[in-house]
Parts: sequence; structure tokens; C-alpha cells
Amino acid sequence: MGIETIIGVVVALLVGAAIGFVLARYVLKSMAKNAADNAEQIQSDAEKQADIIKREAKAEAKDAAYQLKQEAEKDAAERRKEVKTLENRLIQREENLDKRADSLDSREHQISSMAGQVEKKDRDLSAALEQANTDLQRIANMNESQAQEALLDSVKNEVTHEAAAIIRESEQQIRNEADKKSREILSLAIQRVAADHAAEHTVSSVSIPSDDIKGRIIGKEGRNIRTFEQITGINLIIDDTPETVTVSSFDPVRREIGRIALENLIADGRIHPARIEEMYNKATKLVEREVKEAGEAAAFDTGVLDIHPELIKTLGRLRYRTSFGQNVLNHSLEVAYLAGVMASELGLDPTQAKRAGLLHDLGKAIDHENEGSHAVIGADLARRFGEKPEIVHAIEAHHADVEPSTVLAVLIQAADAVSAARPGARRESVESYIKRLEQLEGIANAHEGVEKTFAMQAGREIRVMVEPSKINDDEAKVLAHDIAKQIESDMQYPGQVKVLVIRESRAEDIAK
Repeated sequence: MGIETIIGVVVALLVGAAIGFVLARYVLKSMAKNAADNAEQIQSDAEKQADIIKREAKAEAKDAAYQLKQEAEKDAAERRKEVKTLENRLIQREENLDKRADSLDSREHQISSMAGQVEKKDRDLSAALEQANTDLQRIANMNESQAQEALLDSVKNEVTHEAAAIIRESEQQIRNEADKKSREILSLAIQRVAADHAAEHTVSSVSIPSDDIKGRIIGKEGRNIRTFEQITGINLIIDDTPETVTVSSFDPVRREIGRIALENLIADGRIHPARIEEMYNKATKLVEREVKEAGEAAAFDTGVLDIHPELIKTLGRLRYRTSFGQNVLNHSLEVAYLAGVMASELGLDPTQAKRAGLLHDLGKAIDHENEGSHAVIGADLARRFGEKPEIVHAIEAHHADVEPSTVLAVLIQAADAVSAARPGARRESVESYIKRLEQLEGIANAHEGVEKTFAMQAGREIRVMVEPSKINDDEAKVLAHDIAKQIESDMQYPGQVKVLVIRESRAEDIAK
């Protein structure tokens, strides 16, 4: 074998050894990688299995806890039910014991009362027996003169009793004759002072040239009608009635002012908020002038002179005041006429009777501004403006606020009752309705910062105008809530009452 062969063999062995080493290293790396992958897989599987076991354990623990909670709640509910049952039984027993105690107290009181009555009757019987024995002893010890004197005393007592009976009979006869005479006088007065009666209404109709005017009265988005109602305090009813708009208010003065203002607006043709306010002011002045003229006319018709101008003005305001649906100024005129007729029949001064009758209801014109009975308010007003004491007393006593002490005061009472009692003269529902609306306004006006208040929609809505300098927006909401709560507590009314508080700020300037 040559050297080349040996070298080739050695080279071949070296190459084979290198290849084997490389292959062995590759195989070892592959086996290590596989072992690592297997270990990671085993670890991942173990972790997953552990999570599953953990979740299952948690679920089982939750189920067990929920079951225990349910059982505990069930047990607690049963125990509460048992405790409630026992409590109800104890309450029932206490009530039964209280009833028995009340019954025993009542019986004990009855027994005590009966015992007291028995003792009183026993004492009375003993006293009567003792008095009878005393009388018998006294009579047995009398001589002839003493017996005659006792007989005369007995006869005197009997005569006195008969005289008293005769006096009572005479008084009754005189009273019957006086009643008959008074009925004759009243009948004569009623016949001579006959008057028709018409109930006062709370609505007025205003005719318009065409139905197109209705849209202008309403205005854009209701601006004009809202302004009109806020300024005047009345309701405008615009419906399908052809060529007619209805003005509604429980207060006749407001209704008249609103009616005149609306008619003037329609005649003028310019209907917008500024014009509405201008027409309202003109209508107010016109009504005030009519009030004065109405007072002067009433004084002239009855022949009552020298009435103070302030009393004349107050008297004229009664033209727009109603009492149970009866116009108070017409009622005052009728009372004046009735009192004058009755005074003439009785031989009294008819002029003075007419004066007292005309002024007797003065207080109704201002009773919403003052506390107390309208009779007392009217008497104070008449006294302040120089009326005579007998006139003031007749005004003050016509509803028995004070005891009548003169014939004139009694005459005014009678004339007032006759005028009010005429068939159809008064209507209770209207008066109670108006009083309810006035009470609504009074509740709102009593709050600080309120400027004007109007009861609207037949008492289903009240609009409260506040002074913006005193009430801010937040306070306005609080005010509406307070008024609503006070209405709920102080009044009784059907349905609901909407309280609307309006706060309006105006800025003015003049271009010169």
C-alpha cells in the first residue's frame, strides 16, 4: 500500500469523522429542541388544566355560596314572618285591652254619675220631708190672725201669678199687632218699589267686522293676545263663533275695561303690545270717570245731597261689584227706596233713611283692601268723611256686627233683607265662585315681590306678575312652587290650578 493510499484513507476517515460529528451535533440539537417543545407543550397543557380546575372550583364555590345565601334569606324571611305575626298578635291584644279599659272607664263613669244622682235625689227628698215637717209644725202653732195673714200671702202670690200671665198675654197680643202692622208696611214698600232683576254675567261679547281680525288679535305666535291678557287680567276667548270675540273675567271692572280697550283696538286697527297698553290706560280712565258719574247719579236719583266726593267715588265703584250675583249699586238704590217708604209710614225722616240705605254697603267697594266685615269697613269710611253718628250706626248694624240701637238701624236691616230676598235677586254659586277667585289672588298677592295677580280660566290658572328688580328667575320658580303649595293647603277646588309667574324686564329711552 502506497503513501497516497494511506493518506486517502486517513483523509476519508477524517472526512467521515467530521461528517459524523456534524450529523451527531445536528441530531442532538434536534432532539434537544424536540424535548424543549415537548416540555413547553406539557407545561402549557398543565397550566390550561390548572385554569380549568380553578374555574370549576370557583364556580362550585359560588354555587355553594349562593345556595347558602338563598337558604339564609329564606330562613330570615320565615323568621321575619313569624316575628310580624307575633307583633300583630301583640298589637291586637293591646287594642283589645285598650278597648276593655275604655269600656271599664265608661262604665265606672256611668256608675259614678248614677250614684251622684241617687245621692242628690236622696238629699232633695230629705230636704223636702224636713220642709214639710217644718210647715206642719208652723201651721199647728198658728193662731187665727197668723192663719189669716198666711192665707192673704197665698192669695197675693196667686194674684201676682195671674197678673203676670195677663201681662204676657197682652205683650203677645201687642207683638202680633206689631207684626201685622210691620207686614203691612213691608208689603206697601215692596209694592211701591218694584224692580226687575237680572243676574250679573262673567262674559261680554265684542263684535268684530270680520273673522280676519281674530288673527290680528292673536298676533304672531300669540304675542298680542298674551300681552292683552297679562295687562288687563281677563281672558279672551276666540273660537269659531262668527264675527264675535268673548271677553271673560270674574271681576266686572276688569271685564269692562278689557271690553272697551278691545273695541278701541279693533276700531283703531293697530293691534300690537304698545298700542294695547295705551288703549288699556285710556279705558281705565274712562271707567274711572264712569264710576264717578254712577255715584253722582245714584245720589241724585235718591235725593241724597252733600255726600263727600270720596264717598261718591266709592259708591260709584259698587256699579261694578256684585253680591251673590246681584249688582250692589242697584241693591243699594233699592234699599234706599224701601227704607224711605217704610220711614214715611212710621212717621220718621225719609231723607235720612234713604241716605243710610244708599250708603249701607259702601264697605263692599273696598272690602278686598281691608280686613273685617264690609259693614264695619263701610261705617269707618262714612265716619271718616263726616257722616252723622246715626247714619254710621245704621251702616255698622245692618248685619248685626253691632246691636242696632235706633229705629233707623232696624229699618235698614229690614230693607236690606227685603231687597236681597226678592226672587231672582241673588245667586249663591256666583258669589262663592267669585270669592274663590278672590282668595286665589289674595294668596298670591301676599308674597313679597308680587306686583299684580290675575285669576284666569275660571280659576284654573293664576298669573302672577312680579317686580323684576326684586325677583330673579330662580326666585320666580321658587315663588310659583310656594304659591301652589299654599293654594293646596288653604283652599278646596275642583281639578288643578296652574300657577304662572311672569317676570318681564323693559328698557326705555327717548330719541330727542
